[in-house]
Amino acid sequence: MQNDLVDILQGEIRKNGISNLVISVSKVNVTSDLSIAKVFLSIFPTDKADEILSAIKTNTPLIKHDLSQRVKNQLRKVPNLIFYIDDSLDYIEKIDSALSRKENPVMNPELLEKRKKS
Repeated sequence: MQNDLVDILQGEIRKNGISNLVISVSKVNVTSDLSIAKVFLSIFPTDKADEILSAIKTNTPLIKHDLSQRVKNQLRKVPNLIFYIDDSLDYIEKIDSALSRKENPVMNPELLEKRKKS
């Protein structure tokens, strides 16, 4: 399902002629009853991430239909898709930059931002 979602999203980018945009599906969590799939996206450049995520969310029914056409022989039910931005790479980058400074967050944990729960 993860590979099919990448193909669908990248195909839409190519079809619309959008350049300088990369969308990757970093993780897909599906409930055991196949009712919900949480799709975590990494979007580069990150300054357009919220705009792209809202566009993807408005097109979720079309994405689900395309996905159902691709996986109709593997899954009996296609889950509802819920999209999230995966900010783990940004979080790791902030930690690396904080560790390279002279104010070490290991000694003073208040120097790091708290990570948002999704």
